[in-house]
Formats: sequence, structure tokens, C-alpha cells
Amino acid sequence: MGSVFQSFQEGFPTFLIWTGTAGLMLILAVAIYILLTPWKELALVRGGNGTAGLALSGAIVGLAIPLASCLASSVSLPDLLLWGIVSLILQLLAYRFTDLLLKDLPKRIQADEAGAAIVLIGTKLASAMLLAAGLWDPALQRF
Repeated sequence: MGSVFQSFQEGFPTFLIWTGTAGLMLILAVAIYILLTPWKELALVRGGNGTAGLALSGAIVGLAIPLASCLASSVSLPDLLLWGIVSLILQLLAYRFTDLLLKDLPKRIQADEAGAAIVLIGTKLASAMLLAAGLWDPALQRF
């Protein structure tokens, strides 16, 4: 039983640093996402717009998925930072591309149309899963 506690004692600080780093990266990416979107999710959510809440929640989860993949397969903290930043930039670009393709979405989300949020969530989660699969390295060997 002593080896379990010793392992925990040695590994817990690393866990906190790595997970904390990923968490800070996610918070930063969400802030950037909120600034890039053509509608103001937080104001809409505060005003009772459930569709905006759904869209923002889907975006947050969509940003977290590739970042979680990086966290799971990184071999060092610099590796996590590098691939995490790459994954978040690519995901933000995919989001922006989606927003541009679905031009009427901002108006539909502002009008609280759930169908628009469902399409947005689906496309953002799909791109997140594809990106996460490309980033994940089960052998912990970067290409």
C-alpha cells in the first residue's frame, strides 16, 4: 500500500500542472471563441436565450475534445503546450469556417431557434472528434 501512496505523491503534482495547463488553455480558447463569434453568447444566455447556451456549450465541449486528446498523448509539458495550441487554433479555424458557411446562424441563434444550435453543435463536435483522432497518439510517439 505504501507504493500506491508514494506513486500518488510523486505523480499528483505533475497531474495538477498538466491538467491545470490544459484547463487554462481551454479557458483562453473559449474567451477567443467568444470574441470571434458574430453573436454575443454570454449576453444572449444572460437574457434567457437557451439556443445561445446550447451553441456555447457545444463550442466549449468541441474545444475540450482535441485538447483532451493532446493531454492524453503528450510526452512532456512543452509537447502538450505545442500540440494543444495547434489543436485549439485548428478548432477555432474550423469553427470560424462553419460560422461562415452557415451565414444565417447568428440571426437564428439570436432568435432562439434550437435547430440552428443543433446543427452548429453537430458540426463543431464532428470537427473536434476528427481533430482529436488526428492528434491522438496511442503509442506516445509523435509521428
